[in-house]
Amino acid sequence: MLARWEPFGGIRRRRRDVFGDLFDMQEQMNRMFNEFFGERETGLTEGSWVPSVDVSETETAIVVRAELPGLSHDDIDLSLHDNVLTLKGEKKQQAKKEGENFHRIECCFGSFSRSFSLPATVQQENIEAKFKDGILEITLPKVEEAKPQKIAITAGA
Repeated sequence: MLARWEPFGGIRRRRRDVFGDLFDMQEQMNRMFNEFFGERETGLTEGSWVPSVDVSETETAIVVRAELPGLSHDDIDLSLHDNVLTLKGEKKQQAKKEGENFHRIECCFGSFSRSFSLPATVQQENIEAKFKDGILEITLPKVEEAKPQKIAITAGA
């Protein structure tokens, strides 16, 4: 079951009796103005788009996963300069077909750029990037010195 995220949920629950109706009315007014002026609920305007990115770490590598639906590997530019990994690209808007009238457009499109500062503990020459099913996975292997080392403990006399 999906639940709507409410950043002020705790405040709202405690003050529901006093301020609940005012919060609801403010949300409805904000939604109405956003729709009237062409903004989606995400707050993005047409032509702007930022792909979602997850960054995780294992004992041997740092892994970056970017969601890039609707793109091919040719639409993506991945570069490394001065320890900064940069992901760029452009998601093109679908061409309108003759006789097709849109009632609502929520699919995001446009150019994007994301940059990530890499730690000095990454083997830059061994970075791998794979693109499958709209997911770009970048594996940044750690240098040997950065990997956790097991320390032997000896019994005291």
